[in-house]
Amino acid sequence: MTGERSPVVELGVRAASPLAILVGVYLLFAGHNNPGGGFAAGLVFGAVVALRTVIGMQRTDLAVPLIAGGVVVAALVSIAGSAWGDVFLDQQVWEVTAPVLGKIKSGTAFLFDLGVTAIVVGLVMAVLDGLGADDLDGPSPHQPAPVIAGPKVAAPAADTEDVVDTTGGQA
Repeated sequence: MTGERSPVVELGVRAASPLAILVGVYLLFAGHNNPGGGFAAGLVFGAVVALRTVIGMQRTDLAVPLIAGGVVVAALVSIAGSAWGDVFLDQQVWEVTAPVLGKIKSGTAFLFDLGVTAIVVGLVMAVLDGLGADDLDGPSPHQPAPVIAGPKVAAPAADTEDVVDTTGGQA
């Protein structure tokens, strides 16, 4: 357990988190056409999770569901091409024209990147959990506080009439 949280560090992380999330969202959306993608976005989101966890603003309880969900999404998207008669991991692209935004293109590569992002963020959370980051802010609500045992005291004898003092009255 650490001492008091620094308000300056907490304010800095609170201010930087939305900006980092915005960069991560950009990397996620631009990934299949430009450098970036699910892995890079996952690392940026993981850095935000790491900062928020280390200063005690967030817990890492969702690591396993994020990893499992990401694996399921990535696997389903990978197999979906085979279901449409294409090769494994082939990309399907959809195009929609929106009134204000114009032409919007998306496809299975974006869904695959979402799965990869969830896996990477989940792995960062699992590493933080394995390193004991939840212990930095004290015990979590679902874990009882550790019990520090004192010296062991012998239980009283069931039948005290048969107990003989062999120490001569000295302890």
